[in-house]
Amino acid sequence: MRHQGSCHCGKVTFEVEGTVTEVNECNCSHCSRKGFQLWFVPRPTFTLKSGESELTKYLFNKRHIEHLFCKTCGVQAFAYGEYPKGTPIVAVNARCLPELDRSKLKINLVDGKRF
Repeated sequence: MRHQGSCHCGKVTFEVEGTVTEVNECNCSHCSRKGFQLWFVPRPTFTLKSGESELTKYLFNKRHIEHLFCKTCGVQAFAYGEYPKGTPIVAVNARCLPELDRSKLKINLVDGKRF
């Protein structure tokens, strides 16, 4: 299934291929403040359609994840990272997929405070 996503103002748009069945909710200081529900996908299934120049990057903690957010509206729709073995991934904020019925998703609670 192909999903269309965007930031709030619509300057940053993307599409991602896959079936969303579950998301992660992390209790780390960053994720909990932003209320993320993250769907991790292989990088080749994600396409940034517009707004690359509208993105700014935030790095924290181990500085391994590129938290990208829109300069205009401040929404972080996705982040670039890698699995521990080096496979490129994208953490898609499921809240930025407007057609997705999140009430049907399994929510995995992640204890990010420990990392």
